[in-house]
Amino acid sequence: MDSPLKRTPIYPLYAEFPEARCIDFGGWELPVQFSGIQKEHEAVRTRAGLFDVSHMGEFLVTGRYAEAFLQRLTTNDVAKLKDGQAQYALLCYPDGGVVDDLLVYRITSDQFLLVVNAANIGKDFDWLREHLIGDVALEDRSDALALLALQGPEAAAILRSAAGGDFDGGRLAPFHFATGIPIGGAKALVSRTGYTGEDGFEICLAAEDAPQAWQALLAAGKPCGLVPAGLGARDTLRFEARLPLYGQELSSTISPLEAGLGFFVKLDKGDFIGRDALLAQKAGGVPRKLVGIEMIDRGIPRHAYGVFADGRRIGEVTSGTQSPTLKRNLGLALVDARFAALGTELQVDVRGKLLKAQVVPAPFYKRTPKE
Repeated sequence: MDSPLKRTPIYPLYAEFPEARCIDFGGWELPVQFSGIQKEHEAVRTRAGLFDVSHMGEFLVTGRYAEAFLQRLTTNDVAKLKDGQAQYALLCYPDGGVVDDLLVYRITSDQFLLVVNAANIGKDFDWLREHLIGDVALEDRSDALALLALQGPEAAAILRSAAGGDFDGGRLAPFHFATGIPIGGAKALVSRTGYTGEDGFEICLAAEDAPQAWQALLAAGKPCGLVPAGLGARDTLRFEARLPLYGQELSSTISPLEAGLGFFVKLDKGDFIGRDALLAQKAGGVPRKLVGIEMIDRGIPRHAYGVFADGRRIGEVTSGTQSPTLKRNLGLALVDARFAALGTELQVDVRGKLLKAQVVPAPFYKRTPKE
């Protein structure tokens, strides 16, 4: 008998939205939409959306050698973080493939919070535990914590209202966070981060406090047009902004350099797992590159569709859709580096037909900062 799907602390509140539709997402029963993917996408781009992302994993890393441990395990330079700062990073295998991508929050010099992908919680925890050093302690806090994402141009105003005017998120710099922020009678860690290409915040708090915080945020955001948003809009939003999804743009066989994430790989910071392989890949030239593609012929590029040039397969689509914002049929594709130049004409195998496409700049969407 199949085990029941896991549910977030917000799940009982989904019933308040008659059009909400849930799917099995990596063993979780999560909403793909509340009112419609297009509506939710547009709301985040123009007003604001609230996502329940409590399925994500959270690990606490503590101890005198916590920073040294994370410096050895992640690709970014953890030593550059100050208290209250966060950074995007990757965990790599020795061959340069990716274990996972994650956010690292420095609470103090000997206390860090990691936010990892839901599907990788067990794998990531085992990987980190295998490499523990010194007095470092690793604790899986995923079940005890919930995570909400408030995203869109009105996010700062909504957060200020929800916090009773006691916290001005607009003053928080990107990839900085504050703790003890009151939302719906609960205390939360609030970071200026997100996965949509818009301004916004991620709100981490005790699982039992999440429902009241969710309701407080929706109430505060009602005058601004805030809507709850599901996985469907989360995917189209991150896609337009060229933000990677593990299992598609990143995997154990795709390196950060191939995925175009070299900025987050600090090869000069000292040794870390995967560094030798990534140094060799950089020196020899990255064999594959992640590029943006736009269809010339009518058709939508989808995940795993083959990409062809000169009569042979030279890669595959990692993500693709009709962009809700731009109304163009776009994709991200991992291709032979020789075919990655802008303007290169390619073909995509769409249901057995080779349709014309070309390499175009990505990200496809960049937000205009709010005045």
